[in-house]
Amino acid sequence: MYSSRPEGHRGRLSRNSRQSQKVEAVAALLPADVRRVGVLKVGASIGTPPSAYYPDPAKKQAAGVDIDVTDAVAKVLGITVDRQEASFESILPALGSGKFDVGTGDFGVTTARLKTIDFVTYIDDGQGFAVRKDNTSLQPVTDLTQLCGLTIGTGAGTTFETTLNAKKDVCAAAGKKPYEVKVYSDTAAILTSLQQGRVDTVMSTINGLRYQESRPASSTRFLGEFHRLDVGVAFKKGSPLAPAFQAAVNQLIKDGTYDRILRKWGITGSAIEKSDISPPEHP
Repeated sequence: MYSSRPEGHRGRLSRNSRQSQKVEAVAALLPADVRRVGVLKVGASIGTPPSAYYPDPAKKQAAGVDIDVTDAVAKVLGITVDRQEASFESILPALGSGKFDVGTGDFGVTTARLKTIDFVTYIDDGQGFAVRKDNTSLQPVTDLTQLCGLTIGTGAGTTFETTLNAKKDVCAAAGKKPYEVKVYSDTAAILTSLQQGRVDTVMSTINGLRYQESRPASSTRFLGEFHRLDVGVAFKKGSPLAPAFQAAVNQLIKDGTYDRILRKWGITGSAIEKSDISPPEHP
């Protein structure tokens, strides 16, 4: 279950750092060019806890599930991480150009994305909704017709934007006024729009919305899960790096590092039994 009090969320996972170390059999799966350079170029979307964010914006030292998992994988592979912050919507296209080797950003595995991207799964998350805490009229969303006539805020280039735009006709079919979708570039802007009343509800990750609700000064109310998705680290389609990364994640699951990371961030309910490469989208 989700914990409202992630342990040590402002620090590095020092215990994991000591226990995660290079595993030769896994490192041998790395492509020769990456093994020679010894660096993994990571394009990271940073700004959504508990996935990846800056606990102290002034220090610009990222923390989160994505950070800890990627760093632990690098240790198993015997390489270092060159993490470059990038906007969520720019990361997947940048994989194709070779700017990044991998991309992190709580990317949901969808049929559309699988056409051009490979994913190595590491958690199970998905889509959910939240409202301002003082909004008691909207109940847990199980059907998008509940949102007809409302304004919904969400992130650019996300599965949430895709879902909402693809299903806009459900309101007309139900004889109701359509909902409006407003798209923002980062989580802070989405939540600000909610608090200022520019949107009625927001659609984002289940873990992210639960995390926001759990904060001591939270002003949001989580409306429950809408749709579950596998979440994966992203690679260019056919990347030879994917099998090595997958083997490293499975090593972390085996040696207990994975469990400690998820416990640290309070998301043990998102644990997977094994990492897969590009599984089909959840129905």
